Amino acid sequence: MNNLRSQIDETVAAIREHSALTPKAGIILGSGLGALADKIEVEASISYEDLPHFPVSTVESHHGKLLLGRLNGTLVVAMQGRFHYYEGHTMQQITFPVRVMSALGASILVISNACGGLNPQFESGDVMVITDHINLLGDNPLIGPNDDTLGVRFPDMSAPYTPRLSDLAVSVALEKKVPVQKGVYVAFAGPNLETAAEYRFLRAIGADVVGMSTVPEVIVAVHGGMEVLGLSVVTDMGLPDALEAVDFERIIATANRAEPKLTTIMCEVIRQL
Repeated sequence: MNNLRSQIDETVAAIREHSALTPKAGIILGSGLGALADKIEVEASISYEDLPHFPVSTVESHHGKLLLGRLNGTLVVAMQGRFHYYEGHTMQQITFPVRVMSALGASILVISNACGGLNPQFESGDVMVITDHINLLGDNPLIGPNDDTLGVRFPDMSAPYTPRLSDLAVSVALEKKVPVQKGVYVAFAGPNLETAAEYRFLRAIGADVVGMSTVPEVIVAVHGGMEVLGLSVVTDMGLPDALEAVDFERIIATANRAEPKLTTIMCEVIRQL
């Protein structure tokens, strides 16, 4: 417990050498969704390699920089590139940046991801506001001794995605004429995509999309008392009776095409925080 707290403090101290900014919101940008970073008036850009206790992303589409600055008038700290369980990181490493964001002062987490669609009413390129999630990663970032200064031992997860933020995102999307879906995100460990039988199972248990991230960070954000907004971009469809082979390059290409819709929503939501 004390070790985690000291690591957070050391990382915050290293960030403070670059910026004294106190962010209101922390932002995590998913695969192929990093263009929002270009909208930030950056005060400091810090490579993950220069931050003590930060892991380094091994996914080619993730830039690996922590940005502090202003987005549409709101002070933010943004991860341009995130960490995944399949890269070999522990749950504690994956979620460490969320702890740091909270320690810097962020009270809201805005998190995005690229995902596979399970709901037959969805299409590739859709944006979905996450209303709930299912954790099938087989692990949890809160396992182990609990530091009561970071959060309670048994955090309530009845509404991990803050309803007022989800409603705001839907309202903004309507105002900006960006079609959005709402639904449940399920997390699988990856890195392989799912089989037809797995897609069928995931749909049967109530999931609308499937991905390989987000859930650990949201658990830790809730543990730390942060409000959360989650947004997914559907990059391919996992319909078991009409399944097509998909590769990573195609997934990223679809995410890149859909990214402007996500950026439009996120920028306006951030402005209204």
